[in-house]
This record gives sequence, structure tokens and C-alpha cells, in this order.
Amino acid sequence: MNTFRLPDLGEGLAEAEIVEWHVKVGDRVRVDQPMLSVETAKAIVEVPAPFDGVVARLHGAAGDILATGAPLIDFESDGGTVVGTMPTTSDEELIAAATAGSVDAPPPATAGGFVRALPVARALAQRLGVDLAAIKGSGRDGLVTLDDVLQLAHVPTASRVATKLATHPGMTPVALRGARRSMAHAMSAARDQTALSTVCDDADIDAWVPPGNYMQRLMRAMVHAWRVEPALNAWYDPADNSRVLCQHMDLGVAVDTQGGLFVPVVRNVDSRSPQELLDALAAHKAAAQERSTAAEDLQNATILLSNFGSLAGRYATPQVVPPTVAILGAGKVRREPVVAGERIVAHRRMPLSLSFDHRCVTGGEACRFLAALIHDLEKPD
Repeated sequence: MNTFRLPDLGEGLAEAEIVEWHVKVGDRVRVDQPMLSVETAKAIVEVPAPFDGVVARLHGAAGDILATGAPLIDFESDGGTVVGTMPTTSDEELIAAATAGSVDAPPPATAGGFVRALPVARALAQRLGVDLAAIKGSGRDGLVTLDDVLQLAHVPTASRVATKLATHPGMTPVALRGARRSMAHAMSAARDQTALSTVCDDADIDAWVPPGNYMQRLMRAMVHAWRVEPALNAWYDPADNSRVLCQHMDLGVAVDTQGGLFVPVVRNVDSRSPQELLDALAAHKAAAQERSTAAEDLQNATILLSNFGSLAGRYATPQVVPPTVAILGAGKVRREPVVAGERIVAHRRMPLSLSFDHRCVTGGEACRFLAALIHDLEKPD
């Protein structure tokens, strides 16, 4: 009997949700045959068979959320060779990997008192000073979850809030899945890990000839601002209190979809033509809507942009997501009265909100970046 465990699907994520099984107990599978579909934080992924064999047991049903490294499928092997990057893993190897922070180890909770926990739960326990050994995990095979840590720390958890809501007529709790679940975790972590500050101003874009594409001009202006003030296109590592000033700009652009928020990354914004940038952005938006964004296209942004004004809103406090240190929010463009000499005239103005991590970015650096950005945005062409 061989046990195949949920592999790291290349996104560094701690868990995935089973969408649909394509095999059943008793089926004979061939290497690379799709066994099931799982939903990660950002995409639906097919998991192939690592070798030939006969399915003996399926761990979990559609809708179940499994931790990376958890048992996924048992089967009788035909003795074929394992291929690809998803081999079975021994308990000792998984425990070692979990200790390094990559995956969770399988039961039992041995290896010198090591406690099985989701990485996000382990990190929260460390911040709150909670002893994982004192927690009886509510997850599969005793896995310690985020709610378990919050409950021991006497913080209201989603499950208790949902139970309370369920007692009210017409209120039905719906668990966050996929991108929405990832957003909840990411925003909670970002809130706890950044010293957020925001500075706001407006760009007068009435002189644009022709009127121009907002996203193309915003991307160009962000490159110009970075060259004037490099401090905001950077990564910060609080572990050793260091930062890296990035030598290129990979721009993470917030994309709103019915499935949740996606932030695909437009690479090398500083070295691509306006049309190349627009084409790349259109492709990323289409992929986000179709849930087909590649994992590598969601990683390693050096600075962030949210054009929320395409929907509504003037100013905001957009959240910086580590390791980046800044995010620009662009509000809804509208005609407003401005003083021109001795007259009051109506001009098109774009409200801007620049949030930054004040641990490693000074107010002066943020203001210089915003001033340079506005200077470029206010050029006629």
C-alpha cells in the first residue's frame, strides 16, 4: 500500500480544497492521469497520478480542505516509476519539512514533541505567545487550525461567529473558499505585520491629449516616481530588519472578480512598451476571471496598484502586503472646480492614495514618490 500526499502545488500554500474526484476506489490509474481537481487560493489545479496503481482509498470528499502534506490517496502500486515533482513522502521527511516551514507533518505528534499545525496557525501562535502543545487540534488527524489558536487566545473565531449568526432567521453562514479564504488570511497577516500609513493627493489630468488610458498612464507614472524615489519599490524583511531596493519593477495589479480578489503581476514594467503593458494587463485580467492564472504570475510583486476608481470611491487606505512596502490606490476621476488664474474652471482630477509600510519607508520618501508620480500624470502626453 502506498499513500500519496497532497503536494506543494508550486504556490507555497498551506492547503487546498478538493473540488472533484476523477477516480474512485478500485479504479486502475496510469502515471500522469488526472486523479482530482483541487482549488488553491488562486486557481483550480489538476493533480495527476505519480505512478501506475489501483485506487484503494480516497482521503476526503469534494469540499474538504486538506493541508499540504496530508494523505490524499492510497493505492496498490504496480511498481511503476514515480515521475514529476509529486513523490510520496515519508513521515520523517514531512516532519523535517514542516519544521523548516514548508509543509505540515503527518500524525502522530512526535519527533521531539512536534505539533502538527497549519503554517498560518503556527505563525499566529508564535505572535500571540500561545503554546501549540496545549491545543487539541480540530483539523484532520489532530491538525491545529487557525481557529484553534484563536480560541485558546480567547479571540472570537469565525466558527463561533458563524454559530451565532446561524441562530438569526434568514442568516446562513457561508465558509470562505479559494481566493476569498486566501484574502482573509493575507489581509489579517498584513494588518498584523505592517505599520500602515497613507498619504493622499490629486493629479490634474485635464491636459491629457488624447484623454489617454488610465492604467497605462498610472504604470508609466509609477516607473517615473520609482526612478525619482527608489525606496517604495522594495521588499522588507522584519526578521533581520533589512530591505532590498528592487532593480526592476514587477507591478502587482488588483483585479476584482466574482470569485474574489486576485493580484497578478505585470513583469518588468520599467522596460516594456505601453502597448506591451496593456496587452499583458488584459491577459492577466482575462486569466483572473477564468481562474486560470498561473501560480508564478501571482508571486513576487515589488510594488502594488489598485485602480478602485474604475468602480467607485475617491480616497482609500489600501493595504500593503508584505514583503512589498507600498501600494498606490487610484480613485474615480471626476470634474472638479479648480482655480486657474483669476477664474474657477472645471478640470478632470484623479484622486490618489499611497499607502506604505512606515517601518522602512519614511514620510518624506512617500511624499517624494507621490509628488513625482503626480508630476508625470499631469503631463499632456
